[in-house]
Amino acid sequence: MALTSDHVAGRAAEVRDRIAGAGGDVGRVRVVAVTKGFGPEAVAAAAGAGLLDVGENYAQELVAKAEALAGRDREEGGAQEVRWHMLGTVQRNKVRRLAPLVALWQAVDRITAGEAIAGHAPGAAVLVEVTLAGGAHRGGCAEGQVPALIAALGDLGLDVRGLMAVGPPGPPEGARAGFRRLAKMAADLGLPELSMGMTDDLEVAVQEGATMVRVGRGLFGPRPVHRDMRRLGSERGGV
Repeated sequence: MALTSDHVAGRAAEVRDRIAGAGGDVGRVRVVAVTKGFGPEAVAAAAGAGLLDVGENYAQELVAKAEALAGRDREEGGAQEVRWHMLGTVQRNKVRRLAPLVALWQAVDRITAGEAIAGHAPGAAVLVEVTLAGGAHRGGCAEGQVPALIAALGDLGLDVRGLMAVGPPGPPEGARAGFRRLAKMAADLGLPELSMGMTDDLEVAVQEGATMVRVGRGLFGPRPVHRDMRRLGSERGGV
């Protein structure tokens, strides 16, 4: 089934009902639409449904979709004010192309990534990604090293807004202890933003204080067979 704004709007309403059912304030908890693996039409559908915070894991997909959406907006005589979130590991050689597009870098887990961002986007808004117990399948800063990294990123002039984490695989309840530690850490450090929780564990994340949830499947359905977005990026200027 083709993705349409009406379809995504209906799914977004379901996500907001889940947030409210978990005790969250739907006006405070931001839904970041994760379009990883989908084409530019998913971004257009999300924006048409009022979901202007859009997250991507891969640099080449973000750049290609941003360029495709800009082309569509020019043809239609309007502009979609999408706020792009970079959710994946920051690769220094990709930062230059991403810098004009990204509104929030959600996965800064080392000082070298911060240096690259500061060099191309001074004062950029960032979140520090933290590795929670059981979440070592992806990047992230060790919990004990978070204060030092935040201080170093601040010294670079970056705007550290908060923390981000991916819950461990398995039942959603298994993420609660880690999300609770993350919330306490953010509070202790005076950081307002907490990006945690995805389609399967967003209720637990909201109950533990998430201000952002990152939702892909819950908005767009199962991820399609891999699209060659790298080729699309090359056709449109690439990364």
